[in-house]
Amino acid sequence: MTRPPVSPFDEESARKKVKAAQDGWNTRDPEKVALAYTEDSKWRNRDEFFEGREEIVAFLKRKWERELDYRLEKNLWCFTENRIAVRFEYESHDQDGQWWRSHGNELWEFDDEGYMRRRDASINDYKIDESERRYRWER
Repeated sequence: MTRPPVSPFDEESARKKVKAAQDGWNTRDPEKVALAYTEDSKWRNRDEFFEGREEIVAFLKRKWERELDYRLEKNLWCFTENRIAVRFEYESHDQDGQWWRSHGNELWEFDDEGYMRRRDASINDYKIDESERRYRWER
């Protein structure tokens, strides 16, 4: 089974892959999101390192329990063969109502069937006022 688009990427297929990832993450459904990754996918997210779909699901559950009303935008930075780099920005609030904007970069590597086998994410966060929010669409 494949998960199109598959590599080697051109600009159109890379943009489609980024859009699909953005749409998936905005569902905030850990099980659905994890299906885009290989069974043994390797991740680095900030200072966490883990491997495999079960760990991805557990990580995403923890993430979205604390990052409430999460809204994400991903943008293609560059691509080659089976790799894509993206820049992203998202907003969420914590349980105390403090809004945060998080931004960073991700490096992705895909297998021949179009599943992501490696994800490295560098992320920075800063406080914002609710009035400064950019991403207000409904799910």
